[in-house]
Amino acid sequence: MDDKTTKETSGRPEEDAQMGPDIKTEDTEPEAEKDAPDASDATKKDKPKKEKKSKSKETIDRLEAEVLSFKDKYLRSVAELENVKKRMIQERINDRKYASKALIESLLEPLEQLDRIVSMPTDNDLLKNFLIGFKMVNDRIYDVLALDGLKEIDALSKPFDPTLHMAIEKAHDPEKDNGINLDVIRKGYTYKDQLLRPAMVKVNEWSEDNHGKEQ
Repeated sequence: MDDKTTKETSGRPEEDAQMGPDIKTEDTEPEAEKDAPDASDATKKDKPKKEKKSKSKETIDRLEAEVLSFKDKYLRSVAELENVKKRMIQERINDRKYASKALIESLLEPLEQLDRIVSMPTDNDLLKNFLIGFKMVNDRIYDVLALDGLKEIDALSKPFDPTLHMAIEKAHDPEKDNGINLDVIRKGYTYKDQLLRPAMVKVNEWSEDNHGKEQ
């Protein structure tokens, strides 16, 4: 009994050795399939990249537009600042240039009154001498003002100019040209290149029809 058992037991390792280790052939095919690239997976991977590039381009375009907008605002601000500087400089120049304008305008009326007084006719020799002296002083004041830019408007017997003359009276004299200033009621002046006050004049006005009827 024991010998048979020993033989049986001793023969099993040989059979096991002949059979050898188990080889799993079924797993080789799935591994090969796993190693092959899938086209759908590649498409899915490329899609986020395209979306990222699109977003990056949108961001770049937006930033470029903002840069252009800020640049335009900056240039406008610089131009406006330059204009303000130019205006301020011009205002300062004008302030210095016309600094005496208001003073001269306020002196015109008393000087004209003095001019009328010294031109008054008189038979008194003593008074006449005084008036001559005052007239010299008055003329000297006008000379000083003229050096500063005061100029009398030449209006008598000149064509009426609304920019320099103010018509306060009208006359009808066919013997003289139509639209001519016949008389100066009050003198006008300019100060440098500005009108200080217009000359008040009497204007000659008539028409050919009225002139023919009168004849």
